Amino acid sequence: MSKRLLAELLGTFWLVFGGCGSAVLAAAYPGLGIGFAGVALAFGLTVLTMVYAVGGISGGHFNPAVSVGLTVAGRLPARDLVPYIIAQVVGAIIASTVLYVIASGKADFTLANGFAANGYGEHSPGGYPLSSALLMEVVLTFLFVMIILGATHGRVPAGFAGIAIGLALTLIHLISIPVTNTSVNPARSTGPALFVGGWALQQLWLFWVAPMVGALLAGIAHKTLFEKD
Repeated sequence: MSKRLLAELLGTFWLVFGGCGSAVLAAAYPGLGIGFAGVALAFGLTVLTMVYAVGGISGGHFNPAVSVGLTVAGRLPARDLVPYIIAQVVGAIIASTVLYVIASGKADFTLANGFAANGYGEHSPGGYPLSSALLMEVVLTFLFVMIILGATHGRVPAGFAGIAIGLALTLIHLISIPVTNTSVNPARSTGPALFVGGWALQQLWLFWVAPMVGALLAGIAHKTLFEKD
């Protein structure tokens, strides 16, 4: 179990450091910024690479919502759920801490730019309200977990799940960065929010509740519709 939790911590660290790091350090770099598309690809690549690196040890969740969905679907023992979530959140906080230390070394660094935190209303990149953010996060997490459950099923050829999952997360970010800065992952949202504080912590509830609801529905739907009795 200790090795599985370490794998989840490491994978979540890489997801947050690589994905949020691309947003904080590279997205708006003068003349060479990678923009939304680059950030979306960075998040997808973090999951794709870590699924192959440590997925064979822990299952490669790196996301509390994914762990909830897999538990509901019967893929993860319920006794493992809380330890997995704790490891994932710790990994996200460590990644955010390292990213903060690096980013704050620049003279004009400011947390006022959001530090890749998720938000809605005036803190949504596109100014989308709470209702839009809530629906977006529920729907996209539902579809993400459905893709994971399908791609990792025994009836699917082995070895390709990481590609499908990584591409799915890339697409999710391409759709939703303007709405919420994209969460679908409570751990990813928690790390940056702890450093931004204020509004980010006040709005953090949505980025726990909505992904968990989406994942719960996906676990139920997949087990009901696609699994044998």
